[in-house]
Amino acid sequence: MVRGEHKPVLLAEAVGLLAPRPEGVYVDCTVGPGGHAADILERSSPGGRLVGFDRDAETLELARKRLSCYGARVTLHHGDYRTLAEREPDLAADGILADLGLSSLQLDDPRRGFGFRNDGPLDMRYDRASGEGAAQLLNRIPEGELTALLRRYGQEPRARAISRAIVTRRERSPLQTTGDLQDTVHSVTGPRQGRRTDPATRTFQAVRIAVNNELEGLEAFLEQAAGQLANGGILAVIAYHSLEDRAVKRTFTALTGPCTCPPGLPVCACGHGSSPYVLEPSRSITPGEQERQQNPRSRSARLRGLRKRSHRG
Repeated sequence: MVRGEHKPVLLAEAVGLLAPRPEGVYVDCTVGPGGHAADILERSSPGGRLVGFDRDAETLELARKRLSCYGARVTLHHGDYRTLAEREPDLAADGILADLGLSSLQLDDPRRGFGFRNDGPLDMRYDRASGEGAAQLLNRIPEGELTALLRRYGQEPRARAISRAIVTRRERSPLQTTGDLQDTVHSVTGPRQGRRTDPATRTFQAVRIAVNNELEGLEAFLEQAAGQLANGGILAVIAYHSLEDRAVKRTFTALTGPCTCPPGLPVCACGHGSSPYVLEPSRSITPGEQERQQNPRSRSARLRGLRKRSHRG
């Protein structure tokens, strides 16, 4: 089994944006192996508290072991970060971090089926104890729905041809491994042959997003999370592809947008004119050249922040 070393993306930038302080309360929505979380806990010592979420039980166990030295300062939940408001309804957070990417440990483990560097079961579920895996999805979904899925979540220009190839392939025998899917995509696109990314990347991204419902409810979660910030608190989100980043940017813009009321109204009725939130920073942060070289998987990352004002106005 090939296991990569997980390197937290934009670690200094993300934790610097949160600016952890002693006695602060922080949330790591996708705690993963605990890289960002450990830095937050160190910088909020001695009394800072961290609440972590992860859908992946195996990865969460790694975080539990790594963060055990912080004792009662850490609360970890096995589950979707979108349940934050349900699990921690009374939380007033000084900082909330959502790193929306999958970890290198997940990507490099062939048992998980997220990548195609090593052949393995076609699964792609973050939580392997529930839901439908990628093989089950691909072997049952109608061709038209599959085409729409590849276009929507993968922005795949050859979605129709790839969908037809998948249907033809499964009629012969079901897709079972990551190699089966990669080979099927290559039957349409040709192999990588020196290209910057493998032509199967968009298809794998689209299927992974669909299997895990990654975009469903994201904007609603961001609005809820903003509502759980303490005065002066910040919501920081790291996105890795344009669909995620667009949703984050759209939500943050709506929460901080200018007044849209007709001229002449005595008071603002749209709510934007008195928004308690401000973008911080005003533009997204991307990895520097050194990080991109040391961790090529960080190259598409974008960090955005939304701060709740200490005082309205």
